[in-house]
Amino acid sequence: MASKKGKFVLVICFLLAMVLAGGGLWFYSLVYRSNVELGERHSEFFYIRSNWSYTDVLNDLADKKFIKNRNSFDWVARLKKYDKEVKPGRYRILENMSNSALVNMLRRGDQEPVRFTLNAIHTKEQLASRVGGKLEADSVALLNMLNNDAFLSKYGMNSNTILSLFIPNTYQFNWTSSAEDFMERMAKEYKKFWNEERRLKAKTIGLSQTEVIILASIIQEEQSRYDDEKPVIAGLYLNRLREQMPLQSDPTIRYALGDYTVNRILSEDLKIASPYNTYLHKGLPPGPICFPEVSSIDAVLNFRKTNYLYMCAEFGTGRHDFASTFEQHKQNAQRYRDALDKNGIKR
Repeated sequence: MASKKGKFVLVICFLLAMVLAGGGLWFYSLVYRSNVELGERHSEFFYIRSNWSYTDVLNDLADKKFIKNRNSFDWVARLKKYDKEVKPGRYRILENMSNSALVNMLRRGDQEPVRFTLNAIHTKEQLASRVGGKLEADSVALLNMLNNDAFLSKYGMNSNTILSLFIPNTYQFNWTSSAEDFMERMAKEYKKFWNEERRLKAKTIGLSQTEVIILASIIQEEQSRYDDEKPVIAGLYLNRLREQMPLQSDPTIRYALGDYTVNRILSEDLKIASPYNTYLHKGLPPGPICFPEVSSIDAVLNFRKTNYLYMCAEFGTGRHDFASTFEQHKQNAQRYRDALDKNGIKR
């Protein structure tokens, strides 16, 4: 009798062990086995917006097919209480990630920053669009800030000069950065850029930091290929400013026209009614006409002293002919016009 009872107990224990083992395998499978299948993609970014709930996260993971089994992810997420602590951000999901690894990353908020390069921008609209395409920041909110003189006064700028705040470079941002976050970060980078040495050089040549960048933006548009020519152009424009001559810069006409593809400025273009028309108005325009590279800003601060007052593009070389007299400049300009005509360039 005792023997039968012992056998019964052994069977029960065996069955219990099997159940526990099966439960353990089931638990392990839910928690630690891969639930991410990206196919040929080895990784993919997943974006969680600031106003999302856990349900939004779960639905988007499933809709975008980042997870194979929605229910198993949901079970693990609730087990780890992730449904109570959703953190917005930009997350890199890896092929074959387990539910546990994915939930842990999202719960900790281990988002991957965005590398954002600021360059080749002419207008506030372009800047707002670029930022809105890279960050969660609302492009409309940013554009409103860039046009709000009262708001911009805290940076010592206005809606005309504000583009001088942005120093071209590659920056890292959290994707969740707001328009306010973006502005504050750029103000810090601006302050860092304008170190004591650069501030002293600007003071020496009699320009404010904003005026240096406005002039640098014109130089950038005049010469984007050869940095060695930039200090010469800077010196020429500083000569014209000292002589109270209009800058007569063609890039400012293109900016006023809103067409940066124009290859040939026509006489009627020089009459356009715009404060950016440096043929009609002496001095610097109201604000930058582009984001100048650091090399262009430093070219102003380290300008080359010459007697040049005139410059004209050399056809096809990307460089310029410089002149100290108007007679010499007329010859250079005629040579350039002849080359345009010869090559059939009307506009």
